[in-house]
Amino acid sequence: MTQDELKTLVGQAALQYVVPGEIVGVGTGSTVNKFIDALGSMKDRIKGAVSSSNASSERLQALGIRVFDANDVGDLAVYIDGADEIDGRGFMIKGGGAALTREKIVAAQSRRFVCIADESKRVEVLGNFPVPVEVIPMAAQRLVRQFAAMGAAARLRLKDGNAVVTDNGQQLLDVTGLRISDPLRFESEVNQWPGVVTVGVFAHQKAAVCLLGTPDGVKTLEF
Repeated sequence: MTQDELKTLVGQAALQYVVPGEIVGVGTGSTVNKFIDALGSMKDRIKGAVSSSNASSERLQALGIRVFDANDVGDLAVYIDGADEIDGRGFMIKGGGAALTREKIVAAQSRRFVCIADESKRVEVLGNFPVPVEVIPMAAQRLVRQFAAMGAAARLRLKDGNAVVTDNGQQLLDVTGLRISDPLRFESEVNQWPGVVTVGVFAHQKAAVCLLGTPDGVKTLEF
């Protein structure tokens, strides 16, 4: 089974966690796109969605699903999103698609986080995938030095030679050389550094459930 087929499998499996009659939180990325496509089959049974990116909002609206501003709704029953890495406790690295800040906001607004991923994203310890950090541009190089002081290497994310700009108008650092054995402490520490908008470690907003796509089908992990 190809990786694309595994993504389709978990995207469809996530429909069972969508609460009819409510607004669903929707993340960003290639796996989530499969979920959005599947969500179109039950669009008449939900009120709509709160989205973590402009790209997901456009995809939802193209299917006729109403997208609400997060400020206009209360708590969400469930947030469904992917991960770049997830460990055995439900802690994740997210932000490969540059939407980490809005993803964390919607996750915090939701009562339950359901992660959808293929089995390649399951790890014992977080940090092999470069940790994304959304930063205010004037602080970028100072933060590069601050990560270097802890033995890590941070690089500005570029596309076509230019700094990637998030939906929030900020820049991204990708940090390598980390082994994050205490994700809660790491997230709390880095989030307090001046100039950091948010770090792509999701420990305080961790997954409650992970639907893991495997060649043998969808494996459900509960944390």
